[in-house]
Amino acid sequence: MTSKKITLLRYLFACVCMLLALNLLIDYFADKSDVSSSFSRLSLRKVYRYNGTVLSSTGNASSSGSISHSNNNTNNNINNSLALNSASTTNVSPFANSSNLQQQPQLELHSNNSLNQVNGSKETITTEPLPLCQDPVIEESSPFVPNITLESLDVINDQLGPLLEPGGAFKPKDCIARHHVAIVVPFRDRYAHLSIFLRNIHKFLMQQRIAYRIFIIEQTNGKPFNRAALMNIGFLEAMKLYKWDCFIFHDVDLLPLDNRNLYNCPRQPRHMSVAIDKFNYKLPYRTIFGGVSAMTREHFLTVNGFSNSYFGWGGEDDDMSNRLRNANLFIARYPINIARYTMLKHQKEKANPKRYENLVNGINKIGNDGLNSIKYDIYSYKSYPTFSWYYAELKISEQKS
Repeated sequence: MTSKKITLLRYLFACVCMLLALNLLIDYFADKSDVSSSFSRLSLRKVYRYNGTVLSSTGNASSSGSISHSNNNTNNNINNSLALNSASTTNVSPFANSSNLQQQPQLELHSNNSLNQVNGSKETITTEPLPLCQDPVIEESSPFVPNITLESLDVINDQLGPLLEPGGAFKPKDCIARHHVAIVVPFRDRYAHLSIFLRNIHKFLMQQRIAYRIFIIEQTNGKPFNRAALMNIGFLEAMKLYKWDCFIFHDVDLLPLDNRNLYNCPRQPRHMSVAIDKFNYKLPYRTIFGGVSAMTREHFLTVNGFSNSYFGWGGEDDDMSNRLRNANLFIARYPINIARYTMLKHQKEKANPKRYENLVNGINKIGNDGLNSIKYDIYSYKSYPTFSWYYAELKISEQKS
């Protein structure tokens, strides 16, 4: 190789290094000026500010709260009557992009007569009302085989987006859904799991003839992961969009394996993930309520939601089990051959060293530790084709028992 070629290669190498350094510098200052989330690594960069409220400390239906924003030094107080137990509550369609909630019509449950202009005259067109959806009846074993091939979120959104409403919402087209279900997923740093979860859970739920929407609640960095607090946030934020009658609190690494496992709410809270492959498809212990669980809106309000005291892995599901028992509610379960799940592989989380101490004192804190004490900021919100994403910072610290 001649000296001229060597010199030219050196110049080219130097130019490439300068371009890379410039790109890193631009990314560094861009991250300083905007809310950053790891979704930006997945080519899902566009976010916008979201205003919301939390329940007052009394936990009453009519509440006012404040949410602070990262670009504003003053709290924006917004009065927002949830009217959770009032017949006067206006149900905004859960299948619309929540960035335009004020312009959305109410959810239509029945077909009405319509007027049609024909040649200058009004012609009444009568449409048959849709029937109520019935739960699918599957008498024999009906395995659901998950597809755990890893794809990017962009690919999943492109594949499933045309079948869904914005924000990861779905409703049957040929009948009126009897169950309106909010799927709340606490989340942090499980991006591969999220893609696999979304690909499978939508396919699984679409055939159940329910109306549902998936809410991904991502916790910002800075504090240990608090699964229970994120589920409280998911409940509150979901209730701002629609008066859901059922909530499924779902770990992102669990996938159902039987189509008879219906995602709706019975009269009693239901533990959904009874038999997980990691535990040899056996129930670890009788009072377990972790993994995937279903509760009605009334159940969740009765027990004041989850405790916010559990930072790190473990304890919050057992605390909820104690809350349910204290409220004279019992845990229902499908048979072990139906409530089957597979768990996606992941590293074991760091255990909460105070979980047992918190459990001992948990019953005494039900009235002041839960929905009525949660404090958080919603930094950003985005309605993706397959899910609604909330980027939340907890404004609470680990409490001393």
